[in-house]
Amino acid sequence: MTTMPETATPGAAAPKDNDILLEVQNLQMYFPVGSGFLSRKPTGYVKAVDGVSFTVKRGETLGLVGESGCGKTTTGRCILQLYKPTGGKVIFEGRELNNLSSKEMRGMRREMQVIFQDPYSSLNPRMTAGNIIGEPLIVHGLVKGKQEYREKVADLLQNVGLNPYMADRFPHEFSGGQRQRIGVARALSVEPKFIVADEPVSALDVSIQAQIINLLEELQEQFNLTYLFIAHDLSVVRHISDRVGVMYLGHMVEMAERNEIYRNPVHPYTKALLSAVPIPDPVLDAQRERVLLTGEVPSPLNPPSGCVFHPRCPVANDSCPAHIPELREVEPEHHAACLLASGYGNY
Repeated sequence: MTTMPETATPGAAAPKDNDILLEVQNLQMYFPVGSGFLSRKPTGYVKAVDGVSFTVKRGETLGLVGESGCGKTTTGRCILQLYKPTGGKVIFEGRELNNLSSKEMRGMRREMQVIFQDPYSSLNPRMTAGNIIGEPLIVHGLVKGKQEYREKVADLLQNVGLNPYMADRFPHEFSGGQRQRIGVARALSVEPKFIVADEPVSALDVSIQAQIINLLEELQEQFNLTYLFIAHDLSVVRHISDRVGVMYLGHMVEMAERNEIYRNPVHPYTKALLSAVPIPDPVLDAQRERVLLTGEVPSPLNPPSGCVFHPRCPVANDSCPAHIPELREVEPEHHAACLLASGYGNY
């Protein structure tokens, strides 16, 4: 289990309490694994998220990146309490969500919403766009009468760039980009403060991706939204995020302001990710340093001892398998979990 940092909660430069909307402390999510179909006793645990800590400030976008299976989506779902965390704390506006009853959590869902990755499977094919967007209004009792309901749905459609007359259409009558706009409108319908955007553009064409990203930025400014933006496309994350956190095998390995982490990556895994991002200029692409990783990502069912990245790390030494690195501040507002990072300290 990852130990807690010695400094303040990572990813923030000691902000004022009223600046913090969300605080995640030592979050853990272990999924039990049985020996067979009828087995009730777990034989092991998949450590999808193992000791992740960070804060999200009001009005900002925190990007969460990493390769598939690193725990990004699980982290987002634990924050929303779609998964009940195995350990740790999720504190939203001073309230610890893990301890809330189902009734209390239902009320909190007005404040926290999600935009799902796949616009084709996240919408009910038997409901019209208007009913999909309007259902949360009815569930939370936010409208009185059919007229107010129709007006609110029309406003939400316009906010995401769709015509109000499209409210009577079914999901199969929309393109992928339009379906994702419906998903965004559904998330906006209850006027949330915080939205988890779980790879909202990965299933879309590149030209449509830019439109959805621009829409999210416009809505953030208009409604003072706070985003946790989960993605594996580093160029998209750099465009929309204020800060970026890098995850590997259930651990947060680096976090910094977006330009800082692209200009000065500290963790070897972050360097490897950035070296794989295509650069349109062939001259610059030929000059940059390449970091090639060997081997496969270890199984979260049996993660490596010490630093989980050490089996693939090109600079690992004998201390890496023996010590679990904490996420520490190596430079102002720049945190990394690497024993060999400059300014990290000695073991």
